[in-house]
Amino acid sequence: MPVRTCAYGGYVTVLTTDPTSSPIVGSMVEERRRRVTWIDTALTAVLGFFGFFGTGPAAATQHATAPPLAYVLMVAACLPVVVWRVRPLWTLVGTGAATLLYLGLGYPYGPILFALAVAVFGVALRAPIRQALAAIGALLAAAGLVIGVGVLAGTRDSTEFISMAAWLVIPAAVGITIKARRDAAAEVRREQANRAVSEERLRLAQEVHDVAGHGFAVIAMQAGVALRVLDRDPAAVRSALEGIRAASKDALSGLRAEIEALRQEAPLRPASGVADLPALVNRIRSSGLPVTVEVIPDTSPLPAEVDRAAYRIVQESLTNVLRHAGPDATAQIGIRRHADELWIEVTDTGKGGAIPPEAMGRGIDGMRTRAEDVGGTLDAGPWGGGGFAIRARLPLAAGPASDGDP
Repeated sequence: MPVRTCAYGGYVTVLTTDPTSSPIVGSMVEERRRRVTWIDTALTAVLGFFGFFGTGPAAATQHATAPPLAYVLMVAACLPVVVWRVRPLWTLVGTGAATLLYLGLGYPYGPILFALAVAVFGVALRAPIRQALAAIGALLAAAGLVIGVGVLAGTRDSTEFISMAAWLVIPAAVGITIKARRDAAAEVRREQANRAVSEERLRLAQEVHDVAGHGFAVIAMQAGVALRVLDRDPAAVRSALEGIRAASKDALSGLRAEIEALRQEAPLRPASGVADLPALVNRIRSSGLPVTVEVIPDTSPLPAEVDRAAYRIVQESLTNVLRHAGPDATAQIGIRRHADELWIEVTDTGKGGAIPPEAMGRGIDGMRTRAEDVGGTLDAGPWGGGGFAIRARLPLAAGPASDGDP
């Protein structure tokens, strides 16, 4: 896999196995690619060995002889192959020039063409496609010219046009095909990495929205309570200020954790879950909103992602009640297991039902996204005498959601 994710305390950090994604590592890889390796040297030696000892027998099968200059040109054609990966165009120029001179002098076909095929393949694989096509096209035209002159001089046959074109076109097609597949695979890896980063940013943005939005809503409600009783109930003011301090401290801690996650460091605190709901409810109650909670106990632990999603859905639902339900509203929370699902219901008796869901910002969309991320569903809308309801079903195991309503 080109992209991996690592979880730290409920947060996800994107890692990529594409070496070019890091400037330092990418430059090191590129530097290694620009070095001549023992494989290149061995390939050159093999081509030279078989070319040197195979040119004579190849000439004999064509009822011809290979003079000493033919061996020199054959070795000259093989030597540039040592840099075929590092400098493919240089290899094509050197090998191509030696091969064309070899053919122009009327020497018989032989192992020298294998060196030419390697040079053409290297250009097609390593050079930019337009540059490679231009260089191979120029070589093909030059080879056609050389063979044409030989045909006029009577040293070549016209059928050699086809065989020479095959020696150039086939390795070029193979090299371009491999290059295209590699480029497509690299593009897929880049897209996967970019998509993983985008998804992680969206998740972190949702976390910041939930943490900051909830904290500010509680602070605003507590500040309103303090202002109403400022002159007649100092104890209530003190309690409200303590609530503001606790809410702001919790919000700052959550935001600090998200910033550390953005830096790809471990967060300062673990992700919240259903076990943290009592503290959340107490903060909401201290702001003046009556909240009743019904949690059907179950000793088996929840999956980490479901646990986290359930907490955030309840938190955002209560935040919306604080913002939109009005001063006389009450809230009810119900959480229980049903078969292989966790059912969550948060309702209120306020005036939030009269407000269109799209006017409530990104909170409902964020809750729905959290539910869908773990394979669940979430419905939101008015209910009862004008209140608002959030109902979510989160699967505890992979599989379709069960029938029925919470």
